[in-house]
Amino acid sequence: MQRDDFKKNWKEIVSGFLKLGATAYGGPAIYGILQAELQEKHQWVSKERFVEGVSLANLIPGATMTQLCMFLGYARGGFWGGLLAGLCFVLPAFGIMLVLTVIYAHLGATPIMRGGLYGLGPVVLGIFVVAVYRLSQSELSTLRQVMIALTAAAAVTFSSLGIASTLLLAAAVGILFFHSLRVGALILAVVTGFLAGASFGPWVSLSLLAPTAQATAPAQTAGLTEIGMFFSKIGALTFGGGLTIIALIQEQAVDQYHWLTHQEFIDGLALGQFTPGPMIIVAAYVGYKIAGLCGAVLAAAAIFLPSFVITLPILPIFERVRKLVWTTAAMKGIGPAVMGILVVKLGQMAPHAVPDFAAVAILIATVIALLMSRTGPVKIMIAGSVFGVLRSRFFSLPGVQQTFFMSLRARV
Repeated sequence: MQRDDFKKNWKEIVSGFLKLGATAYGGPAIYGILQAELQEKHQWVSKERFVEGVSLANLIPGATMTQLCMFLGYARGGFWGGLLAGLCFVLPAFGIMLVLTVIYAHLGATPIMRGGLYGLGPVVLGIFVVAVYRLSQSELSTLRQVMIALTAAAAVTFSSLGIASTLLLAAAVGILFFHSLRVGALILAVVTGFLAGASFGPWVSLSLLAPTAQATAPAQTAGLTEIGMFFSKIGALTFGGGLTIIALIQEQAVDQYHWLTHQEFIDGLALGQFTPGPMIIVAAYVGYKIAGLCGAVLAAAAIFLPSFVITLPILPIFERVRKLVWTTAAMKGIGPAVMGILVVKLGQMAPHAVPDFAAVAILIATVIALLMSRTGPVKIMIAGSVFGVLRSRFFSLPGVQQTFFMSLRARV
Protein backbone atom coordinates (compact mmCIF):
# COMPACT_ATOMS: atom_id res chain seq x y z
CA MET A 1 0.00 0.00 0.00
CA GLN A 2 2.80 2.37 0.90
CA ARG A 3 4.64 1.52 -2.32
CA ASP A 4 1.48 2.23 -4.35
CA ASP A 5 1.06 5.60 -2.60
CA PHE A 6 4.66 6.41 -3.36
CA LYS A 7 4.37 5.50 -7.06
CA LYS A 8 1.28 7.66 -7.33
CA ASN A 9 2.70 10.71 -5.56
CA TRP A 10 6.48 10.55 -6.00
CA LYS A 11 6.64 13.38 -8.58
CA GLU A 12 4.58 15.60 -6.29
CA ILE A 13 6.84 14.76 -3.34
CA VAL A 14 10.04 15.43 -5.29
CA SER A 15 8.91 18.70 -6.85
CA GLY A 16 7.32 19.94 -3.62
CA PHE A 17 10.28 19.34 -1.34
CA LEU A 18 12.93 20.37 -3.87
CA LYS A 19 11.06 23.66 -4.21
CA LEU A 20 10.81 24.07 -0.43
CA GLY A 21 14.42 23.03 0.09
CA ALA A 22 15.51 25.72 -2.37
CA THR A 23 13.21 28.53 -1.20
CA ALA A 24 12.15 27.97 2.45
CA TYR A 25 14.03 30.46 4.62
CA GLY A 26 13.77 31.43 8.25
CA GLY A 27 14.84 28.59 10.55
CA PRO A 28 11.84 27.97 12.85
CA ALA A 29 9.67 30.01 10.48
CA ILE A 30 9.89 27.10 8.00
CA TYR A 31 7.08 25.60 10.08
CA GLY A 32 4.89 28.33 8.64
CA ILE A 33 6.08 27.78 5.07
CA LEU A 34 5.41 24.04 5.27
CA GLN A 35 2.00 24.68 6.79
CA ALA A 36 1.06 27.24 4.15
CA GLU A 37 2.30 25.21 1.18
CA LEU A 38 1.55 21.57 2.08
CA GLN A 39 -1.21 21.75 4.67
CA GLU A 40 -3.20 24.86 3.76
CA LYS A 41 -2.68 25.04 -0.01
CA HIS A 42 -2.28 21.41 -1.10
CA GLN A 43 -4.17 19.76 1.80
CA TRP A 44 -1.69 16.91 2.24
CA VAL A 45 -2.67 16.60 5.89
CA SER A 46 -5.21 18.14 8.24
CA LYS A 47 -4.26 20.84 10.74
CA GLU A 48 -4.42 18.30 13.56
CA ARG A 49 -2.18 15.89 11.64
CA PHE A 50 0.31 18.67 10.89
CA VAL A 51 0.54 19.51 14.60
CA GLU A 52 1.14 15.82 15.30
CA GLY A 53 4.09 15.97 12.91
CA VAL A 54 5.52 19.07 14.59
CA SER A 55 5.09 17.39 17.98
CA LEU A 56 6.81 14.18 16.92
CA ALA A 57 9.69 16.05 15.26
CA ASN A 58 10.34 17.96 18.48
CA LEU A 59 10.15 14.86 20.68
CA ILE A 60 13.03 13.04 18.99
CA PRO A 61 16.65 14.17 18.63
CA GLY A 62 18.06 15.51 15.40
CA ALA A 63 17.17 17.94 12.63
CA THR A 64 13.61 18.93 13.56
CA MET A 65 12.59 20.58 10.28
CA THR A 66 13.95 17.70 8.19
CA GLN A 67 12.10 15.23 10.40
CA LEU A 68 8.87 17.17 9.89
CA CYS A 69 9.42 16.96 6.13
CA MET A 70 9.89 13.19 6.44
CA PHE A 71 6.65 13.01 8.41
CA LEU A 72 4.77 14.92 5.70
CA GLY A 73 6.38 12.85 2.95
CA TYR A 74 5.42 9.66 4.81
CA ALA A 75 1.82 10.86 5.09
CA ARG A 76 1.80 11.40 1.32
CA GLY A 77 3.76 8.41 0.07
CA GLY A 78 4.61 6.00 2.87
CA PHE A 79 8.18 5.03 3.85
CA TRP A 80 9.73 5.88 0.49
CA GLY A 81 7.86 9.17 0.42
CA GLY A 82 9.33 10.06 3.81
CA LEU A 83 12.85 9.15 2.68
CA LEU A 84 12.55 11.11 -0.55
CA ALA A 85 11.02 14.14 1.19
CA GLY A 86 13.92 14.36 3.64
CA LEU A 87 16.54 14.04 0.91
CA CYS A 88 14.87 16.55 -1.42
CA PHE A 89 14.58 19.07 1.41
CA VAL A 90 18.25 18.79 2.45
CA LEU A 91 20.09 18.50 -0.87
CA PRO A 92 19.22 21.94 -2.34
CA ALA A 93 20.26 23.61 0.90
CA PHE A 94 23.57 21.74 0.85
CA GLY A 95 24.27 22.75 -2.75
CA ILE A 96 23.45 26.40 -2.11
CA MET A 97 25.47 26.52 1.11
CA LEU A 98 28.47 24.98 -0.62
CA VAL A 99 28.32 27.50 -3.48
CA LEU A 100 27.95 30.42 -1.07
CA THR A 101 30.81 29.13 1.05
CA VAL A 102 33.15 28.93 -1.93
CA ILE A 103 32.09 32.41 -3.14
CA TYR A 104 32.43 33.83 0.35
CA ALA A 105 35.91 32.35 0.70
CA HIS A 106 37.00 34.43 -2.29
CA LEU A 107 34.77 37.53 -2.23
CA GLY A 108 33.34 37.88 1.29
CA ALA A 109 29.82 39.12 2.08
CA THR A 110 28.12 41.22 -0.60
CA PRO A 111 25.62 44.10 -0.22
CA ILE A 112 23.09 42.13 -2.28
CA MET A 113 23.18 39.31 0.29
CA ARG A 114 22.64 41.69 3.18
CA GLY A 115 19.83 43.52 1.36
CA GLY A 116 18.07 40.28 0.46
CA LEU A 117 18.23 39.09 4.06
CA TYR A 118 16.75 42.39 5.27
CA GLY A 119 13.65 41.99 3.10
CA LEU A 120 13.36 38.27 3.72
CA GLY A 121 13.34 38.43 7.52
CA PRO A 122 9.95 40.10 8.10
CA VAL A 123 8.35 38.00 5.35
CA VAL A 124 9.27 34.66 6.91
CA LEU A 125 8.22 35.99 10.31
CA GLY A 126 4.83 36.96 8.85
CA ILE A 127 4.42 33.49 7.34
CA PHE A 128 5.22 32.01 10.76
CA VAL A 129 2.67 34.28 12.47
CA VAL A 130 -0.11 33.21 10.07
CA ALA A 131 0.76 29.51 10.47
CA VAL A 132 0.61 29.71 14.27
CA TYR A 133 -2.71 31.57 14.05
CA ARG A 134 -4.25 28.96 11.73
CA LEU A 135 -3.00 25.95 13.68
CA SER A 136 -4.02 27.39 17.05
CA GLN A 137 -7.64 27.55 15.92
CA SER A 138 -7.88 23.77 16.22
CA GLU A 139 -5.42 23.25 19.08
CA LEU A 140 -6.61 25.91 21.55
CA SER A 141 -10.35 25.31 21.59
CA THR A 142 -10.78 24.74 25.35
CA LEU A 143 -9.63 26.48 28.52
CA ARG A 144 -7.51 23.47 29.50
CA GLN A 145 -5.64 23.57 26.20
CA VAL A 146 -5.00 27.29 26.59
CA MET A 147 -3.62 26.62 30.08
CA ILE A 148 -1.30 23.92 28.71
CA ALA A 149 -0.06 26.30 25.98
CA LEU A 150 0.67 29.11 28.45
CA THR A 151 2.43 26.73 30.85
CA ALA A 152 4.58 25.26 28.08
CA ALA A 153 5.55 28.73 26.86
CA ALA A 154 6.54 29.75 30.39
CA ALA A 155 8.51 26.52 30.91
CA VAL A 156 10.55 27.00 27.73
CA THR A 157 11.13 30.69 28.47
CA PHE A 158 11.92 30.68 32.17
CA SER A 159 13.28 27.20 32.92
CA SER A 160 15.97 24.89 31.59
CA LEU A 161 13.55 22.09 30.71
CA GLY A 162 13.99 22.37 26.96
CA ILE A 163 11.47 21.57 24.24
CA ALA A 164 11.52 17.75 24.32
CA SER A 165 11.13 17.62 28.11
CA THR A 166 8.29 20.15 28.03
CA LEU A 167 6.44 18.12 25.42
CA LEU A 168 6.86 14.92 27.45
CA LEU A 169 5.30 16.64 30.45
CA ALA A 170 2.52 18.01 28.22
CA ALA A 171 1.79 14.48 26.99
CA ALA A 172 1.40 13.30 30.58
CA VAL A 173 -0.88 16.25 31.36
CA GLY A 174 -2.93 15.43 28.25
CA ILE A 175 -3.49 11.87 29.49
CA LEU A 176 -4.43 13.27 32.90
CA PHE A 177 -6.93 15.81 31.47
CA PHE A 178 -8.40 13.89 28.55
CA HIS A 179 -8.13 10.16 29.41
CA SER A 180 -7.63 9.05 33.02
CA LEU A 181 -6.89 11.12 36.11
CA ARG A 182 -5.22 8.21 37.90
CA VAL A 183 -3.13 7.01 34.95
CA GLY A 184 -2.21 10.55 33.96
CA ALA A 185 -1.10 11.46 37.47
CA LEU A 186 1.06 8.33 37.64
CA ILE A 187 2.68 9.01 34.26
CA LEU A 188 3.22 12.68 35.16
CA ALA A 189 4.95 11.67 38.39
CA VAL A 190 7.17 9.16 36.57
CA VAL A 191 8.12 11.61 33.81
CA THR A 192 8.82 14.38 36.34
CA GLY A 193 11.02 12.08 38.39
CA PHE A 194 12.87 10.88 35.32
CA LEU A 195 13.54 14.40 34.08
CA ALA A 196 14.65 15.52 37.53
CA GLY A 197 17.06 12.62 37.77
CA ALA A 198 18.41 12.99 34.26
CA SER A 199 18.72 16.79 34.62
CA PHE A 200 17.72 17.43 31.01
CA GLY A 201 18.56 20.93 29.86
CA PRO A 202 17.78 22.67 26.61
CA TRP A 203 20.25 20.34 24.93
CA VAL A 204 22.15 17.17 25.72
CA SER A 205 24.94 17.66 28.23
CA LEU A 206 28.13 18.67 26.53
CA SER A 207 29.93 15.93 28.44
CA LEU A 208 28.19 13.41 26.18
CA LEU A 209 30.16 14.74 23.28
CA ALA A 210 33.51 15.63 24.83
CA PRO A 211 34.98 16.24 28.27
CA THR A 212 34.68 19.84 29.40
CA ALA A 213 38.12 19.74 30.91
CA GLN A 214 39.54 20.27 27.42
CA ALA A 215 37.68 23.56 26.93
CA THR A 216 40.84 25.60 27.15
CA ALA A 217 42.99 23.24 25.11
CA PRO A 218 44.90 24.60 22.11
CA ALA A 219 43.60 24.19 18.58
CA GLN A 220 43.33 20.55 17.49
CA THR A 221 43.66 19.14 14.00
CA ALA A 222 40.71 17.18 12.62
CA GLY A 223 40.66 14.47 9.99
CA LEU A 224 37.64 13.13 8.17
CA THR A 225 37.07 10.50 10.87
CA GLU A 226 36.94 13.12 13.62
CA ILE A 227 34.58 15.29 11.53
CA GLY A 228 32.24 12.37 10.89
CA MET A 229 32.17 11.29 14.54
CA PHE A 230 31.67 14.84 15.81
CA PHE A 231 28.69 15.72 13.62
CA SER A 232 27.04 12.31 13.85
CA LYS A 233 27.06 12.56 17.67
CA ILE A 234 25.50 16.02 17.54
CA GLY A 235 22.85 14.83 15.07
CA ALA A 236 21.99 11.78 17.17
CA LEU A 237 22.03 13.22 20.69
CA THR A 238 20.77 16.79 20.48
CA PHE A 239 17.18 17.81 21.23
CA GLY A 240 15.62 21.19 20.52
CA GLY A 241 16.09 21.75 16.79
CA GLY A 242 18.41 23.93 14.74
CA LEU A 243 19.13 26.71 17.23
CA THR A 244 20.23 24.21 19.87
CA ILE A 245 22.37 22.25 17.44
CA ILE A 246 24.07 25.42 16.19
CA ALA A 247 24.82 26.50 19.76
CA LEU A 248 26.37 23.11 20.44
CA ILE A 249 28.48 23.22 17.26
CA GLN A 250 29.81 26.61 18.34
CA GLU A 251 30.53 25.38 21.86
CA GLN A 252 32.52 22.41 20.60
CA ALA A 253 34.04 23.39 17.24
CA VAL A 254 34.98 26.94 18.23
CA ASP A 255 35.44 27.07 22.00
CA GLN A 256 36.75 23.57 22.66
CA TYR A 257 38.48 22.22 19.56
CA HIS A 258 39.30 25.64 18.03
CA TRP A 259 38.69 24.35 14.51
CA LEU A 260 37.28 27.80 13.65
CA THR A 261 37.62 31.26 15.11
CA HIS A 262 34.56 33.05 16.49
CA GLN A 263 34.54 35.40 13.50
CA GLU A 264 34.70 32.51 11.04
CA PHE A 265 31.75 30.86 12.75
CA ILE A 266 29.74 34.10 12.71
CA ASP A 267 30.46 34.37 8.98
CA GLY A 268 29.11 30.84 8.59
CA LEU A 269 25.92 31.78 10.44
CA ALA A 270 25.49 34.74 8.07
CA LEU A 271 25.75 32.41 5.08
CA GLY A 272 23.32 30.04 6.81
CA GLN A 273 20.76 32.84 7.03
CA PHE A 274 21.04 33.35 3.29
CA THR A 275 20.71 29.60 2.65
CA PRO A 276 17.22 28.05 2.44
CA GLY A 277 16.30 24.80 4.10
CA PRO A 278 17.37 23.52 7.53
CA MET A 279 19.48 25.82 9.70
CA ILE A 280 21.99 23.11 10.61
CA ILE A 281 23.25 23.03 7.02
CA VAL A 282 25.86 25.38 8.51
CA ALA A 283 27.63 22.09 9.32
CA ALA A 284 28.68 22.00 5.64
CA TYR A 285 30.39 25.38 6.08
CA VAL A 286 32.23 24.17 9.18
CA GLY A 287 33.30 20.99 7.41
CA TYR A 288 34.54 22.98 4.42
CA LYS A 289 36.60 25.28 6.62
CA ILE A 290 38.21 22.26 8.30
CA ALA A 291 38.80 19.88 5.39
CA GLY A 292 37.58 21.41 2.14
CA LEU A 293 34.97 19.80 -0.11
CA CYS A 294 35.28 16.33 1.45
CA GLY A 295 34.83 17.85 4.89
CA ALA A 296 31.69 19.71 3.77
CA VAL A 297 30.09 16.59 2.31
CA LEU A 298 30.98 14.44 5.31
CA ALA A 299 29.84 16.99 7.90
CA ALA A 300 26.46 17.47 6.20
CA ALA A 301 25.91 13.74 5.74
CA ALA A 302 26.93 12.96 9.33
CA ILE A 303 24.69 15.54 10.99
CA PHE A 304 21.57 14.56 8.97
CA LEU A 305 22.00 10.78 8.82
CA PRO A 306 20.88 10.16 12.44
CA SER A 307 17.60 11.97 11.73
CA PHE A 308 16.84 9.54 8.90
CA VAL A 309 17.92 6.51 10.92
CA ILE A 310 15.81 7.54 13.93
CA THR A 311 12.74 9.02 12.25
CA LEU A 312 11.92 6.64 9.39
CA PRO A 313 11.53 3.53 11.63
CA ILE A 314 9.45 5.55 14.12
CA LEU A 315 6.91 6.81 11.57
CA PRO A 316 5.12 3.47 10.88
CA ILE A 317 5.04 2.74 14.63
CA PHE A 318 3.56 6.16 15.33
CA GLU A 319 1.00 5.57 12.56
CA ARG A 320 -0.21 2.41 14.33
CA VAL A 321 -0.51 3.90 17.82
CA ARG A 322 -1.68 7.45 17.02
CA LYS A 323 -5.38 6.47 17.11
CA LEU A 324 -5.22 4.67 20.45
CA VAL A 325 -7.18 6.35 23.25
CA TRP A 326 -4.14 7.19 25.37
CA THR A 327 -2.16 8.43 22.36
CA THR A 328 -5.02 10.70 21.32
CA ALA A 329 -5.18 12.11 24.85
CA ALA A 330 -1.40 12.65 24.93
CA MET A 331 -1.53 14.49 21.60
CA LYS A 332 -4.30 16.73 22.97
CA GLY A 333 -1.76 17.82 25.57
CA ILE A 334 1.21 18.05 23.20
CA GLY A 335 -0.64 20.05 20.52
CA PRO A 336 -1.35 23.11 22.70
CA ALA A 337 2.16 22.90 24.15
CA VAL A 338 3.57 23.08 20.62
CA MET A 339 1.50 26.22 20.00
CA GLY A 340 2.92 27.84 23.14
CA ILE A 341 6.47 26.92 22.12
CA LEU A 342 5.98 28.29 18.61
CA VAL A 343 4.79 31.60 20.07
CA VAL A 344 7.99 31.73 22.12
CA LYS A 345 10.02 31.14 18.95
CA LEU A 346 8.11 33.99 17.32
CA GLY A 347 9.13 36.29 20.15
CA GLN A 348 12.76 35.23 19.84
CA MET A 349 12.82 35.87 16.10
CA ALA A 350 10.99 39.20 16.07
CA PRO A 351 13.82 41.54 17.20
CA HIS A 352 16.12 40.18 14.50
CA ALA A 353 13.51 40.02 11.71
CA VAL A 354 11.94 43.49 12.20
CA PRO A 355 14.72 45.93 13.12
CA ASP A 356 12.92 49.09 11.90
CA PHE A 357 9.61 50.56 10.71
CA ALA A 358 10.11 49.45 7.10
CA ALA A 359 10.50 45.85 8.23
CA VAL A 360 7.36 46.16 10.38
CA ALA A 361 5.49 47.36 7.28
CA ILE A 362 6.71 44.34 5.32
CA LEU A 363 5.60 42.06 8.17
CA ILE A 364 2.09 43.58 8.24
CA ALA A 365 1.79 43.42 4.45
CA THR A 366 2.82 39.74 4.49
CA VAL A 367 0.22 38.82 7.10
CA ILE A 368 -2.52 40.67 5.21
CA ALA A 369 -1.55 39.09 1.89
CA LEU A 370 -1.61 35.57 3.33
CA LEU A 371 -4.90 36.02 5.16
CA MET A 372 -6.78 38.03 2.52
CA SER A 373 -5.52 36.54 -0.75
CA ARG A 374 -4.33 33.28 -2.28
CA THR A 375 -0.78 34.52 -2.85
CA GLY A 376 1.71 31.75 -2.11
CA PRO A 377 4.47 32.20 0.47
CA VAL A 378 7.27 31.62 -2.04
CA LYS A 379 6.12 34.57 -4.20
CA ILE A 380 5.93 36.81 -1.14
CA MET A 381 9.43 35.72 -0.07
CA ILE A 382 10.82 36.58 -3.49
CA ALA A 383 9.09 39.96 -3.40
CA GLY A 384 10.46 40.67 0.09
CA SER A 385 14.04 39.83 -0.86
CA VAL A 386 13.80 41.95 -4.05
CA PHE A 387 12.46 44.86 -1.99
CA GLY A 388 15.36 44.46 0.44
CA VAL A 389 17.92 44.52 -2.37
CA LEU A 390 16.32 47.59 -3.98
CA ARG A 391 16.17 49.35 -0.61
CA SER A 392 19.84 48.66 0.06
CA ARG A 393 20.80 49.95 -3.39
CA PHE A 394 18.68 53.07 -2.94
CA PHE A 395 20.17 53.88 0.46
CA SER A 396 23.68 53.35 -0.89
CA LEU A 397 23.29 56.29 -3.30
CA PRO A 398 25.27 59.39 -2.22
CA GLY A 399 23.33 61.63 0.16
CA VAL A 400 20.13 59.53 0.21
CA GLN A 401 20.57 58.05 3.67
CA GLN A 402 21.59 61.39 5.21
CA THR A 403 18.62 63.22 3.61
CA PHE A 404 16.21 60.54 4.79
CA PHE A 405 17.28 60.70 8.41
CA MET A 406 17.33 64.53 8.41
CA SER A 407 13.72 64.60 7.18
CA LEU A 408 12.75 62.01 9.76
CA ARG A 409 14.23 64.05 12.60
CA ALA A 410 12.43 67.16 11.31
CA ARG A 411 9.08 65.37 11.48
CA VAL A 412 9.76 64.15 14.99
